[in-house]
Amino acid sequence: MWQEKDNALQAAFTFADFSQAFAFMTEIAIVAEKQNHHPDWSNVWNKVSFKLNTHDAGGTVTDKDRKLAEAISATAKRYKSEH
Repeated sequence: MWQEKDNALQAAFTFADFSQAFAFMTEIAIVAEKQNHHPDWSNVWNKVSFKLNTHDAGGTVTDKDRKLAEAISATAKRYKSEH
């Protein structure tokens, strides 16, 4: 579940293993590039964490962040990740 905290939408997703997490990240990289909105994210083994905000809007949460969060969640569902 996404939470709005510290001027960002935040969520973490857990996958079966590192390979699955990396495949997920690869898909999200393509989506983010198409949306021209790039996440602040990190990966440790099978966990991918996100903090989304819009730098052009002063580091606040905007519709761009909500749109990317929706795409991230939809992609994660296909991987049956834990959220």
